[in-house]
Amino acid sequence: MTETPQDLSAIRLLVVMGVAGCGKTTIGEHLAAAMGAAMAAAPPLNSTFLDGDAFHPQANIDKMSQGIALTDEDRWPWLETFGREIAARSGTVIGGCSSLKRAYRDHITQAAGEPVLFIYLNGSRELIAERMGKRQGHFMPTSLLDSQFATLEVPTEDECAIDVDIDAPTDEIVRRIQAKLSA
Repeated sequence: MTETPQDLSAIRLLVVMGVAGCGKTTIGEHLAAAMGAAMAAAPPLNSTFLDGDAFHPQANIDKMSQGIALTDEDRWPWLETFGREIAARSGTVIGGCSSLKRAYRDHITQAAGEPVLFIYLNGSRELIAERMGKRQGHFMPTSLLDSQFATLEVPTEDECAIDVDIDAPTDEIVRRIQAKLSA
């Protein structure tokens, strides 16, 4: 990946990333709304928010539902599809995808064929475990949180990424992201 450019507004593809339960979907949807995006449960071709979980093959969902962590081999096709899908939409696109390793972020960017800004939702294991314990109907069990943190490679300064602490209400987190995007 390339160094974060000075003008982040020139990048149209934004991926909200982090471990399971950090708030990728919630923050991504609220950020898209704050940026004037129209969202729908089943996004049309020009939608602004895309949830990476929607592009997992059933085999990945089945594995995670059974408490089995995904391998790199499980992730590559999913990341490829996600990268192509965000790039296929017009305008500013915000996606939610764990993107835990630098190689995964590079793969998404390569599949997209254009710059992607990763927004890392940074939070403690305790905070995220508490949030995961409250959500219902998601295939990712809290038991896999440790494997998520073990896999996580926090974006470095030479990547096209920003870091945002998630120790606040949703609206404040979105304001923090917007402030970094406009700085």
